[in-house]
Amino acid sequence: MRIEIIEKNYRLNEKTKNLICEKLAKFERYFEDDAVAKVTPKVIGKKGTKTVKYEIEITIFFGSNMVRAEVASDKMSKSLDLALPKIEGQIRKYRTQLDKVKKAAFDEASLFNPKETEEKQLVRTKTIHLNSISTKLAIEKMELADHDFYVYMDEASGMVSIVYIREDGDVGRIELVY
Repeated sequence: MRIEIIEKNYRLNEKTKNLICEKLAKFERYFEDDAVAKVTPKVIGKKGTKTVKYEIEITIFFGSNMVRAEVASDKMSKSLDLALPKIEGQIRKYRTQLDKVKKAAFDEASLFNPKETEEKQLVRTKTIHLNSISTKLAIEKMELADHDFYVYMDEASGMVSIVYIREDGDVGRIELVY
C-alpha cells in the first residue's frame, strides 16, 4: 500500500510521519498492493489558543472503493488513534460489499477494534415537504430549527439541495443530481 501524506496548514515531524506510516502499514493485510492511503493533517483554530484542534483525514482508495475517516482532537497522535479504528470498522462492517479486499484478513482479530461495531438500526422516519426557497432562506430555516442540515428545493435550479454546518463552522451545500 502506498501512503501519501498531504500537509495542509500543519507540518508533521519525522517521528509523527513514521508513526502514521507504521500504523497504516498494518492495513496491508486487507488490501492488494495497489491501494493508496492519503493522509491529510490539519490544524483547526489558531495555535496558542485553547480552541485549537488537530484534525487528521485518512482516505484509502482500493479498486473502485474508498474508506474515509476524519477526526479532530487536542493532539495529532490522538486523532490518528481515533481515525484508525473508524477506518477498520468500515472495512470489517462492509466487507461483503467491498471488492479488492483480501477475504482471509477477516479470519484474524481486528487490528484496532477490540469489539466489532454493531450495525445501526433505523429508529425514526421523518417526512418533509420540500419548499422552493433560496439558499439564504434555507440557511436561516436551518438555524431557526437548530439543526446541522436542512433539505430544500433550490428556487434557482429547481433541484433538491441540502445546506449543512461544516466542522469549521461555515455552511456547505450539496446539490443532488437525479
